[in-house]
Amino acid sequence: MSEKRPAPDDPSDGQLVVKRQNVGSSRALTRPGAPGSGALIQAAPRTSALQAPLMELSGHTGEIFAAKFDPTGNLIASGSMDRTIMLWRTYGDCENYGVLSGHRGAILDLQWSRDSDILFSASADMHLASWDLTSGQRIRRYIGHEEIINSMDISKRGEELLISGSDDGTIGIWDPRTKHAVDYIETEFPITAVAISEAGNEIYSGGIDNDIKVWDIRKKALVHSMLGHTDTVTSLRVSPDGQQLLSYAMDSTARTWDIRPFAPAERHIRTFDGAPLGLEKNLIRGSWDSDGKKIAVGAGDGTVVIWGSDSGKLLYKLPGHKGTVNCAEFAPGDAPISQYPRTLLPRFPLC
Repeated sequence: MSEKRPAPDDPSDGQLVVKRQNVGSSRALTRPGAPGSGALIQAAPRTSALQAPLMELSGHTGEIFAAKFDPTGNLIASGSMDRTIMLWRTYGDCENYGVLSGHRGAILDLQWSRDSDILFSASADMHLASWDLTSGQRIRRYIGHEEIINSMDISKRGEELLISGSDDGTIGIWDPRTKHAVDYIETEFPITAVAISEAGNEIYSGGIDNDIKVWDIRKKALVHSMLGHTDTVTSLRVSPDGQQLLSYAMDSTARTWDIRPFAPAERHIRTFDGAPLGLEKNLIRGSWDSDGKKIAVGAGDGTVVIWGSDSGKLLYKLPGHKGTVNCAEFAPGDAPISQYPRTLLPRFPLC
């Protein structure tokens, strides 16, 4: 999309995985109050509810655009303007155990393989990449898009399939085993958000035309459009049961949509207010909790906003950030993680 920030200069060549220096223990961490600055992990006051972060994970030197839990919930990957992907453990001291580098542009989206062995990344350098998390090596670079890749998703069933959405106006369909796309769906506008249906037969796309389009993945044909947003769609996410789609747009609203095969013609379910976009106009992302009962969206006012998906009730407006929250992710259990420039704030429910 237009008016993206320029990426910093190319980093020097080096290993794809950089382990943090050992500082006298089995964990490569700097604890709060320990000698030296630049702590990777900083503790925050505990509260009896989701009103303050339990742990702050620092390490990126540029704005963070993507953060994703692996399917087990034990690991987090984060992608940044600094062109690196950082890997974190979610329990104990939340160790930063590796850094992946190799992209020549900002990391804009991430997806894990179902077995957590491979991480896929989408970048402003116009390429996708896959990473072996055992060896730390890049497996493959996926070539074909001609502009920035804003979004990607991975199939939930059957053969693993990647889809990508780009400023070049195409949706890429990829077999992760080959570097060239299996096919493309051509559209009239830059694509800023994509998602794939639970069954893997449909693709949902959003772009600067404000509409959400539903595509038949085999026929590459438009099935229908879902109208309602009045500005660029920045996020699409299918619910855990595969029956609803969550969207967020630059009109500062989140919406849910009925995506069942034989749903009524009017597919809009509910509109959620309270998550302002902010002046930066970033591609803010949202997510569902594992039960599909809550949705979370980042906001331009430095908060994470959580609603009840059925009631539309605002449940939490979580503080803690100093800049736009570009992404809010629930762990596979019940805990959302929010991310903003340079810092990740995982939030876990307390009793």
